[in-house]
Amino acid sequence: MLLFICSVSACNNDSYVPKPRGYFNIKFPKKEYLNYAEDCPFTFEYPRYAKIEADEERNAGNCWNNLNFPQFNARLHLTYYDVSSAKEYYGLVEDARTLAFKHTVKANAIDQKLINFPDRKVYGVYYAIEGNTASSVQFFLTDSAKHYFRGALYFNERPQYDSVAPVVSFIKKDIERMIDTFKWKK
Repeated sequence: MLLFICSVSACNNDSYVPKPRGYFNIKFPKKEYLNYAEDCPFTFEYPRYAKIEADEERNAGNCWNNLNFPQFNARLHLTYYDVSSAKEYYGLVEDARTLAFKHTVKANAIDQKLINFPDRKVYGVYYAIEGNTASSVQFFLTDSAKHYFRGALYFNERPQYDSVAPVVSFIKKDIERMIDTFKWKK
């Protein structure tokens, strides 16, 4: 009996240490791509596991789409503008910069990379935004004359960079493929 009482009292530990929060194991699909060639002035490749849907917002323009990643609860919002003047072009470029740097308050870093494919007349800037921000990746592409195309990656949940970092890294490769295969039709 004494042995039983000693063993029960020895198991009582009053100090509690909380365990760190766990996250789900993410299974990433195989990288396969489809060609986007709708009735818009551009083409690009996008991942087979994503769905392109027309933007249903009230003020959405022609060729505005969302590239949805349902298994990751994310979307790449894509907008297109037919540029009619230099003033409009410079305004759109400045808007892209402003929208990317709006995340400075919460961002740990914002890296910029120039996009330059003169053989296809595709130019732009890619913004990689690190930290608990609403958007982790933004970019714009242009021919510097008539066309302007912008993308911004969003998750449909409260941003927690440490938990979405593997997914952001995975989707960044798809965005880079989109940019690398992007062409103007006209």
